[in-house]
This record gives sequence, C-alpha cells and structure tokens, in this order.
Amino acid sequence: MTRPTPPSERTALRQRLAAVREHTRTLAAGLSAEDMGLQSMADASPTKWHLAHTTWFFETVVLQPHAPGYLVHNPRWLPLFNSYYESLGPRHPRPQRGLLSRPGVAEILAYRSAVDAAIDAFIAHADGDALAAATPLLELGLQHEQQHQELLLTDILHAFAQNPLLPAVRSGPPPEPPVAASGWCPHAGGLAEAGHSGPGFAFDNESPRHAVLLQPHALARGLVTNREYLQFVLDGGYRRPALWLSEGWAQVQAQGWQAPLYWQPGPADGPPPGVFGLHGPQPWRAEAPVCHLSFFEATAYAEWTGARLPTEFEWEAAAQREAAAPGTFSGLHGQVWQWTRSSYDPYPRFRPWAGAVGEYNGKFMIGQIVLRGSSLATPAGHARVTYRNFFPPAARWQFAGLRLARDA
Repeated sequence: MTRPTPPSERTALRQRLAAVREHTRTLAAGLSAEDMGLQSMADASPTKWHLAHTTWFFETVVLQPHAPGYLVHNPRWLPLFNSYYESLGPRHPRPQRGLLSRPGVAEILAYRSAVDAAIDAFIAHADGDALAAATPLLELGLQHEQQHQELLLTDILHAFAQNPLLPAVRSGPPPEPPVAASGWCPHAGGLAEAGHSGPGFAFDNESPRHAVLLQPHALARGLVTNREYLQFVLDGGYRRPALWLSEGWAQVQAQGWQAPLYWQPGPADGPPPGVFGLHGPQPWRAEAPVCHLSFFEATAYAEWTGARLPTEFEWEAAAQREAAAPGTFSGLHGQVWQWTRSSYDPYPRFRPWAGAVGEYNGKFMIGQIVLRGSSLATPAGHARVTYRNFFPPAARWQFAGLRLARDA
C-alpha cells in the first residue's frame, strides 16, 4: 500500500529545495561568464562547474533512479560534471575543468532550471513510496549543494587573488568580527560521547556516536587573531624549522610561505598594509581571526606558543558545552574553520552509505586532517557540532584558522 505524504511535507521540501538552489545562483550572480570559467589551480573548480555539478548530482542520484520516465538533459554532459563517483561512470579530469569552455554559462543555467523543474514536479506528484525512498537523497543533495556554495566562494576568491586588479566577490565592506573571548577553559577529562545520533541530518562520517576518552586539558575560549599571529611572523616563525613538521617545512621552502595566504606584503617589522578577501582588498584588522592557514602553519604557531591544536573530540566537547550553556567560547561557528590535531579517520563501526553515495566520504579517509566548526562562507543552517570537515594539511585557500589547546 502506498504511504501517503502530507501535502505540507511536500510543500516544505519544495520550498527548501528552491531556496538552496536559488542561493547558489545568487552567489554567482555578480560574476561574469569569464569569471565563472576560471580555474586557478588543480584543487579548485570553476564557478560554472559548481553550478553544473550540483545539478548533475540531483539528476544522477535522484531523478534517474527514482523519477519514472525521466530523460537525461544531455547525456554527453554526464562525464563532464561527475566529480569522483567511479560507480556512476567516467569523469573528466579535475585539473582540466577550466578547459571546459562548452557548455557555456547560459546553457548550464538552463540545465539548472530544467532539473529544478523536474525535481519540483517529482516532489509534488511522486507517490508516497517513491518520495519516501528519494527523500534521504534529496536531503543529501541539499547538504551537498551547501558544501559547494562554500567551495564556490573559496575557489573564486583564489582565482581573483591571481588578478592584479584584485576584484571583489562581494560588494561593500566586510562585517566586523565579534569580540573574541579571552583566556582558557579547563576540562577535567574523562569519558565523553562524540558523533551524531539523530535527529536531523548528518553525513555518514559523523557516525556512529561513540565513547572517547579525553585527557585533562584546557581549550582557548577564543580564536587566534591576526594580532597574535603577526607576532609569530615577526619572530621569524617562517624561518625557524624547529617549529615545523618536516613536511610543513618542506612546503615553506618550496612555496616561499612568509605569512598567511592573502596577507599583502608589508614591512618586515610591522603588520601588512591590508588583506585580500571576498570584499576585495581591505585593511588588516588586528582582532579579526587569522584566516587562510594550512594545518602546517597552525601547528607551527601552536608550537611557537608552547600549546598545541585540540583534538577533534576536545573541540566537540567544548561545542557541546557551549550549545548547552552559551557564553564560554567565541567563534566556534561562523568565523573560520578550525584545524584540529586529528587525522580524518573512520569512527569505530563506521560504515559508508549504501550505493553510489557510499563514495561520498569514506574513500577519502587517508592523508587528510579534520577541521571543526564553520566559517563566514558556510551557508546558514549548514553547521552543526558533529560536522567533520577535512582537507589535506597543505591546503591554505579554505577559510581556516585555529584555536589553541594545552594539556592540564
């Protein structure tokens, strides 16, 4: 017997889908067609590819298997916009996405509109059983698109940073950061629970919830600021190999790192004249959280201070405490992602999702470092306490900073 779906549930899902999809288009609305085709490095993607890939996801993962009679918009495009799903067919090489001058932006926007209409019709008219089977994948598609909304901003920012004109992604001045909390918050250690256990959405890498043993420690109440990080730079932090992990020091030497990414070159004995960001060149703000650091820079700074980075479970314990009784910590969400000292590994008893979406997270659990929290580029409603972001340790173009920890 077909399970009826209340009209209110269908309406809510259609409205949420429309809002998320429209937000992606809004983020790209101020960019030219030339802007949208830029790929400034192999790890980034052009804006128009993000617009197309998120559409490909809904078409391939939701519509093709669940909407009877659905006809693929353009079968020749499927390999172009498949990211890393081996089970879903061939893929265009990631470093060559910037060479895809065709299809053009107008064609991709038409593709989005066509798939949006097909998804909306599916939600409105599918029988209850079909919609129930597809709803988890629709939710995953929405969360996936929100991830790409942040990636779209990080990638176009990196591309614009290569332009001597230093164009702005967003108009107007950037918002003022909130006042950072100071001092340390101790934790007695002991057994704690970490990971997602419902209700609500979480990626498979956030589960299962499990017990962790925390050693006595203290976590900084606030994020490391530009002012604090500048002292590390002025003290020769980028010239002192003893502070760095071996691979990190190799990166410093090979890449010529001297300060965080997007700090404008300045005097050897003072702050930089400015910093580049989504709002274009802006004055360097001493009390803003330091941003666009690699894991290697974060660990070197922590070593310089005599502290360390928190484990992801120490961070989560603090976030749980803050959620229950706000006011102890600042900047856990909405400023910068925070590097942890935890490798991106599976939780005990982890199992990836069934089917093609099982490739979403699990196969990347090697050579990556966990970041926690969220950033100023994270879309509203996408952050949560158990969220596990991850990147290679040398990645700097993300909105990543740090919070210190120390042993009791």
